[in-house]
Amino acid sequence: LSPTRLTLVLSLATLIAAFGSSFQYGYNVAVVNSPAEIMKEFYNQTYYERNNNYINEFSLTLLWSVSVSMFPFGGFLGSLMVGPLVNKFGRKGTLLFNNIFSIVPAILMGCSEVARSFEMIIVSRLLVGICAGLSSNVVPMYLGELAPKNLRGALGVVPQLFITVGILVAQIFGLRSLLANKEGWPILLGLTGIPAALQLLLLPFFPESPRYLLIQKKDEAAAKNALKKLRGWDDVGSEMEEIRQEDEAEKAAGFISVLKLFSMRSLRWQVISIIILMGGQQLSGVNAIYYYADQIYLSAGVNHHDVQYVTVGTGAVNVLMTVCAVFVVELLGRRVLLLLGFSVCFAACCVLTAALALQDTISWMPYVSIACVICYVVGHALGPSPIPALLITEIFLQSSRPAAFMVGGSVHWLSNFAVGLIFPFIQVGLGPYSFIIFAVICLLTTIYIFLVVPETKGKTFMEINQIFTKMNKVSEVHLEKKELKDFPISASGL
Repeated sequence: LSPTRLTLVLSLATLIAAFGSSFQYGYNVAVVNSPAEIMKEFYNQTYYERNNNYINEFSLTLLWSVSVSMFPFGGFLGSLMVGPLVNKFGRKGTLLFNNIFSIVPAILMGCSEVARSFEMIIVSRLLVGICAGLSSNVVPMYLGELAPKNLRGALGVVPQLFITVGILVAQIFGLRSLLANKEGWPILLGLTGIPAALQLLLLPFFPESPRYLLIQKKDEAAAKNALKKLRGWDDVGSEMEEIRQEDEAEKAAGFISVLKLFSMRSLRWQVISIIILMGGQQLSGVNAIYYYADQIYLSAGVNHHDVQYVTVGTGAVNVLMTVCAVFVVELLGRRVLLLLGFSVCFAACCVLTAALALQDTISWMPYVSIACVICYVVGHALGPSPIPALLITEIFLQSSRPAAFMVGGSVHWLSNFAVGLIFPFIQVGLGPYSFIIFAVICLLTTIYIFLVVPETKGKTFMEINQIFTKMNKVSEVHLEKKELKDFPISASGL
């Protein structure tokens, strides 16, 4: 069988799903960074208008922390909704439904200043978080199921690419001369509704995931049509056969809930790997690096006004490296990129700690710190950022995939939430040495990947499943059947 080419339908579906959903995730991560001071002032002003006195410093910081971290908390809630929604509405249906959680908060945030209400912003951050939580799980799932196996890696990295593009766009619009000013910030926050509106208009014309149609909906004709549209030719027999095989293996399993996911020996290493990769991705300090970047640049003698441009530069490097990852992931494979990425991050954290500690004693040290930040961003964009979500799609079969995304997503967002809330305090306590914690986490994750995670490039879902079956030391499908018989309340009603 000739490897399948990238058809127009497939590439457009990828772009629309990623731009409509993943882009907003990136945009909303970074958007509150630039207008932070102006928005805090607005909180203070609003409070004063109501109570005739200003908020004290601690409460203001807390309110602001809450506004920022409502986003990952919403992401956690969104991840919990993934399973029920993708099985009820389908992958595409969930993405369309998800736009509610983007358009409503965009309108609320856009009007918050006129309405003189900062509560609207906090509620919106929660809603936008739910949107990001759903999309960060559903887009990789949708694209992974649309793509032929030789393009799965490349298309699986596209959501991450759009996340980085979203961050970059937020940084550019967030320049003080554009929208991060007294008049512009509500518009800056409200722009997130535009990609959602576009997706609502365009995505309905594209096919639903053929795997979902055949396996969950049992609708063979629709699945065949979707595949023909996506592949651009009529001979989809062998691929239908492969999905059917997966379906057979799945029939034994029924639908797997999160609880069952943890109790099944045949999925043990997959679940552990996902938790470690998602935890490692967030706890390796990528948010902290972005958070700390401004101080690092300032202490390196970058002019206060120019810091924002350097930040945009970092954002651009991030996008460029993710573009590289899209092309490299099918050549080098997933495992190499993960190992490379985490090792680079480990090295960068170590050198950065030293550089920050010696900052004031050696004149050229600040430049080393800048180089470290950039190396770190490059390393993270190559492996840790894009690959974990792609791997969830690859190492779980259809019935356990939604539950796996719920677990991976929850770990991702809770770690994100934790870093966002706790890091400012660690920073006060440990100063430059706070990066040692991240270095240790990067190192441990690297060792785990080296010992456990197999290469999944160019394999079918069934072949990948067999590698793990050996690792879990269970016989093929037979055991899954037996395990489920012992499992008292099975969703398939055995």
